Amino acid sequence: MLKLDNVTVCYGAVTALRGVSIAVEEGELVTLIGANGAGKTTTLKAISGMLPLAGGTITFDGKKISGATPRQILALGIAHCPEGRRVFPHLTVRENLEMGAFLRRDHAAIKGDMERIFFKLPRLRERIAQVAGTLSGGEQQMLAIARALMSRPRMILFDEPSLGLAPNITEIIFGIVDDIRRDGTTVLMVEQNALAALDMCDRSYLLETGRVVQFGTGEQMLGDAHVRRAYLGG
Repeated sequence: MLKLDNVTVCYGAVTALRGVSIAVEEGELVTLIGANGAGKTTTLKAISGMLPLAGGTITFDGKKISGATPRQILALGIAHCPEGRRVFPHLTVRENLEMGAFLRRDHAAIKGDMERIFFKLPRLRERIAQVAGTLSGGEQQMLAIARALMSRPRMILFDEPSLGLAPNITEIIFGIVDDIRRDGTTVLMVEQNALAALDMCDRSYLLETGRVVQFGTGEQMLGDAHVRRAYLGG
């Protein structure tokens, strides 16, 4: 469904990704793990069209999307749930969800999708008229996920969905992500909590200094000595 082939991305004179190649099959939950600065967020931004490529190609359903704008990539069915949630703080919960559907014109279906989100995430219904900047961190993360779902994506890119959240809220957020995959949406997720990421994923890629140095199923990665030593605490 998604393929990165020898992708290179630079920030000025600094090379952030060095020939990264990954693939995501339809219906999978694939994770990117690695230390801070390894290139995980850069990979997602490159897929979303937020960063230009210095080399390589990105394809979605066999169609080249490297060089496309973020709007075009969203229209193809790839939504991005960014690091730090990035909700619109001065808009209400309802208005944030409406922004997630800004490319759509099927107003009746948008209303139905919003109701389904409120059924699955009743806390957002309770906060529907509340300004997003006053929500708790966990509620903002739920809103960011729901906003991405409002575009009816075929694939969602999650960047550190558990960042800054209490353990009990993290468990809820991971449950939501897993439900999204079970409902048929393909997921590519960056996650600092490597143990949780590997436990829930189909496959994973380990990035170090802008390169893919290892990949395998979640089970294979959990059993690897280097991964356990460097990222799982022994």
